[in-house]
Amino acid sequence: MANMTGHDKNKRNPTNGPVTLADVARLANVSPVTVSRAINTPNLVKPQTLEAIGRVIARTGYVPNLLAGGLASRRTRLIAAIVPSVASTIFAETIEGLNAELVSAGYQLLLGLSGYDAQRELELTRAILARRPDGIILTGISHLKETRTMLTGAGLPIVEIWDSTPSPLDTAVGFSHLAVGALVAEHLLATGYDRYAQIGANDPRAVQRRDGFVNRLAGIAEVELPALDMNSPSTFSDGRAAMARLLDRGHGTLGVFCSSDVVAHGALAEAHFQGCRIPEDLAIIGFGDFDFAPHTHPPLTTVRIDRRDIGTKAAQSILKKIAGSEDVGAMINVDFHIVARGTA
Repeated sequence: MANMTGHDKNKRNPTNGPVTLADVARLANVSPVTVSRAINTPNLVKPQTLEAIGRVIARTGYVPNLLAGGLASRRTRLIAAIVPSVASTIFAETIEGLNAELVSAGYQLLLGLSGYDAQRELELTRAILARRPDGIILTGISHLKETRTMLTGAGLPIVEIWDSTPSPLDTAVGFSHLAVGALVAEHLLATGYDRYAQIGANDPRAVQRRDGFVNRLAGIAEVELPALDMNSPSTFSDGRAAMARLLDRGHGTLGVFCSSDVVAHGALAEAHFQGCRIPEDLAIIGFGDFDFAPHTHPPLTTVRIDRRDIGTKAAQSILKKIAGSEDVGAMINVDFHIVARGTA
């Protein structure tokens, strides 16, 4: 089960290096040959010994080195990044910024797609660490306990992106999604609506934006949430379906915050279909400032984040860490702001 708590800052292997096969052997009170055999040919190892070694591996986060003996130095000039998806420009631009900075420094980017799945992130982390990258970049700050153990045991520079936290695994580059939601609420409150609603996906960052929106309106207005299971990445049709449910619930002016511009675009289409006047009867605010946002009718009000800058700053941070620099903050903030257009 995913652990949503903060992370212990710089919680790494006490030797400041990756956990080795010799470390596992010492802690399990067996020879390195036995550990190697347990990993590669477990059927040749006694069950009780195999169990003891397995417990140590789970506790230390040890990952077998698939490149052992194949490198003249410990540097691979490979940086790995795990992102939820490349189908949307919201992450694609971050990857572009990341890749451009790494390539200019002589590094290559290894990309893994988690699909918003914590278990898949764990599997990718295990596979990536076995290839001994010089650093790893993860999307978000919520990871399975096993993933965190593996990462902290690897002794590598780690950067978490697209979120903020006072206690990153190592360094985080991002912004507060709670603050985004609160800012959107403030924008809608400045005009004033009879009803307020949020249409959102169920990934951790979208949920934080929803919570920030709801919290800011607490004591002022109840936020309506359409009873619709909306997975990430959410779609145009999700936005239409959710808006249809909201408009069926009652009358009065309505201010709506959507978890992405794609969802907001769908909500806007449904509002036009039902004859709503925008923004007089209905206000809509999206998130992401996608390239189509200025070209909807009316143009979409949204929250803009410099998505490419997140990738650039993440690459710069991890390169500094690899070079041994201590001049890298634990939390590197990226700005965001509302781009006010015709829908709100």
